[in-house]
Order: sequence, then structure tokens, then C-alpha cells
Amino acid sequence: MNDQLRAALQQMPKAELHIHIEGSLEPELIFALAERNGVALNYASVEELRAAYAFTDLQSFLDIYYAGASVLLREQDFYDMTAAYLARAEADNVRHAEIFFDPQTHTARGVPMRTVIDGIHRACQDSPVSATLILSFLRHLSEEDAFATLEAALPLRDKYIGIGLDSSEVGNPPEKFARVFARCKELGFHLVAHAGEEGPPAYIGTALDLLKVERIDHGVRCLEDAALTARLAREQIALTVCPLSNVKLRVFDKMEQHNLLALLDAGLAVTVNSDDPAYFGGYMNDNFIATFEALPLGLSHAQRLARNGFAAAFLPAAQKQKYLDEVDAFFAAL
Repeated sequence: MNDQLRAALQQMPKAELHIHIEGSLEPELIFALAERNGVALNYASVEELRAAYAFTDLQSFLDIYYAGASVLLREQDFYDMTAAYLARAEADNVRHAEIFFDPQTHTARGVPMRTVIDGIHRACQDSPVSATLILSFLRHLSEEDAFATLEAALPLRDKYIGIGLDSSEVGNPPEKFARVFARCKELGFHLVAHAGEEGPPAYIGTALDLLKVERIDHGVRCLEDAALTARLAREQIALTVCPLSNVKLRVFDKMEQHNLLALLDAGLAVTVNSDDPAYFGGYMNDNFIATFEALPLGLSHAQRLARNGFAAAFLPAAQKQKYLDEVDAFFAAL
């Protein structure tokens, strides 16, 4: 990669549409919060915890992810976690972020819904980065649990804009949550869902048809189904792809095998995102650089990916256009 391309990737304006805020908890902050809250960890040091970030699949990651979340107990904890992510995002020239949070991870531990949402939301309000929230249901839990979570969160609905679906994909198809997503659509929320990462491409179609989602989180397995790929291109359904995450979880064995370029060549509205950056090896700029180092991608791809991120964002048309113009002006000046 030449210096001009590397600098462009680092400096270009970006939108991040696939970031799990609990997945941004760095080991140093986990230990600091554990000490502040008197939580005992199963790791003797920051180094030992970081060394445990070696995953073989999604489930082995989720196990340590939930253990890390155990230190989040008070509103200030959620604020500090979110503020730390947003500082990293700002340094990577992220202008707008749509942040997933998993309330069930916390309410199951007795943490009040308001504590979770108020802490995250307050940090978003205090950041120079434009940031909105997407409440995500855990798909390994029941739809009844998702309904209860929705009801508990509705008094705070002015603090989040959308509903997502994450956690263990295999064995938990989108149709399991058809009724609760129908209710969320009635309530006027934006809808997204993880599909086609570890699960089959059929989950992508089901998420679109039954859950009525507007974006697909991950979606990299769509190329296994030609008709589905054609539909995604025709309808310009955005895919929030997370390259370092895909390699870390062995969706692809190495970055050189990633299908991001093939997705772009198929005319898909691909975006680049960090997923769980503390666990998967990097934030936005790390993902862009790792992908462009491994694949034959250039400045035109960078501009297209940057534009795709803002085009797919849940933003008012005027604000979206402002960011798109900023991207075009940036590349025109190179």
C-alpha cells in the first residue's frame, strides 16, 4: 500500500454502522472498572486477559465478551466505556456512529435498563462525533425475553433510534423474532439484524422478508446465493461488513481470502466497520488498512466505501448529504 492510500484511509470521513459498545471494552478499562466496582475477575492481569482474546468461533468469543461485561454496573461505567470508544472513533475520523448495545446482557445481572441507556446516551451527547443508539436483542434468548426487554426500554425510546438482533446466529434463525420485530416496526424504529455471517445465506432473505430489516449486519455469505446477491444489489440493501472480525472468528481464514472486493464487484452496498474492536484487533482505521493491504483495493474503492457508510446511515437527508459532500471534497483534493 502506498503512503497516499494509507493516509487517505486514515483521514477520510467515515460512518461506523456496526459497533457493539460492549465489544469496545479494552482490558485496561475492564480492570479499572472491576477495581472501582469490587468485581473479581478470573484473570490476574491485563496481559493475561488480553492473551485470552484467542477465539476459535463466535461462541468462544461470546463467552469472554459476557465475562468482560460483568464489570459494568453503574451509569458512569456505561458512560466511560462509550466515551472511550467515541474518542477512538474521533481519532479515526469517524463523523457518525450507530452504536449497538445489548441490554439483556446487563438487565440479567440486575442492572436497571435506565442505568444502561442513560450512561451510553449521555456519552453520545457529550461527544463531538454524531452518535445514535440501536437496541439489540440477544438471539440465543427467547422472543418473550425480547418483548420484555422492549417494554422495559420503551419509556426511554427517545434515546435510541433502532432495533437490532445479535449473538449466536447458528440455530437461532430470524423467524424466531418475527413478532417482536413486527411490533418494533409498528413503533417506528429502524430495523437491522445480523445474518449470513456464521448462519446460512437463507437467514439474510428471512431477515429481509419476515423481520423487514433495512440493513444486514455482516451478510458476507450472500455470494453463495446468486438470486439473493442480485436482490441485495438491486435493492441496495447495505451490508455492514466487519473484516477483522470475520478473520478473527474464522469466517475467512486470512484477510487475503475476504470477499469484500467480490461484494463490491457484485454491486452491493458494502460498508466497513469494526464490530467488537477491543476483541477483534482494531477500530475503523485498523479495519480499512488491514483490508486494503490484503486485497487489490485502491482510492476509488475507499471513496465508494466511505460514501456507502453515510448513504446507509439512519440520518436525515440533509445531514447525510453534508457527509457525502465532505467525502467527495476530501477525495477531490487528493
